[in-house]
Amino acid sequence: MSVRHRRLALAVLALLIGLLALASLAAGRVWAPLSAWSDPDDPRWAIIFELRLPRTVLAVFVGGSLGMAGAAMQGYTRNPLADPGALGVSSTAALGAVLTLYLGAGAQASWVIAVAAMGGALLAVFFLLALSGAASSIVTFVLAGVILQTVAAAGVALALSLAPNPWAVNEIIDWLMGSLADRSVADVALAAPLMAVGCALLLLTGRGLDALTLGEDGARSLGVDLTRLRWALALGVALTAGASVAVTGVISFVGLIVPHLLRPLVGSRPGGLLIPSALGGAALVLAADILVRLTPAAGEVKLGVAMAILGGPFFFALLLSMRRRLA
Repeated sequence: MSVRHRRLALAVLALLIGLLALASLAAGRVWAPLSAWSDPDDPRWAIIFELRLPRTVLAVFVGGSLGMAGAAMQGYTRNPLADPGALGVSSTAALGAVLTLYLGAGAQASWVIAVAAMGGALLAVFFLLALSGAASSIVTFVLAGVILQTVAAAGVALALSLAPNPWAVNEIIDWLMGSLADRSVADVALAAPLMAVGCALLLLTGRGLDALTLGEDGARSLGVDLTRLRWALALGVALTAGASVAVTGVISFVGLIVPHLLRPLVGSRPGGLLIPSALGGAALVLAADILVRLTPAAGEVKLGVAMAILGGPFFFALLLSMRRRLA
């Protein structure tokens, strides 16, 4: 993959994000023309800058961080199925957030939900990385993800069954389905710095991820500290996935889909795929969020549901492709 083609792909992705961000500010049940953007007296001005702008910014941060996290996990484990959502990291982060909602701690301070979500994500990442050594196979890794998903689902089901009132049940269910609706500037202020720090940590792993294509011994011979690399990856994924879940709920499959779509365009070098995956993830979540607003239904379709509808068939097609290659 030439440097020129890579730069062109990055420029196209950046332009796509800009266009989708403008469309996100304009699109919805109430369309906002350009004339409303500069007129504070227009009722649609408040819709644009108080409701849609925080939602758009969060879509960029959430999509970008999940896309980069998926690319980093796939690069570290050399496993094409690695992704925070598909392997239970997001679900375990959601379990941490749900427990704070169940106990009522999340209502006292919003940062409590973020800390609990990141703690759950960190535990999940370390559990997965413990299985990603030389003896780990794709089957083992996927089974570990299934275990995490099952344990998280059981914990959430227990919280739902023991919820003290129907309002807590509704809040937990809404959280699990994932959405960017009704998010505020406070949500952006809480999550965006954490996701930015997580992405910065993941970017620091680029050289190590490239070296790991030669195997762990080859990476050590090139001077890569694998312990430091593992910590940077674990903390980066925990911050990105945990902060995302803390403000939007579970949004799956972004980190699984985007790296596979971009490898033919920017190359398969793990470190070189991090930034394109962040841009691609931001574009994907922006586009999906616009579409859920425009669905002809009485209520807005949850973003997490839409991504699951999109990601499920993609995951199935990827498994079939791997099965044909291994046959």
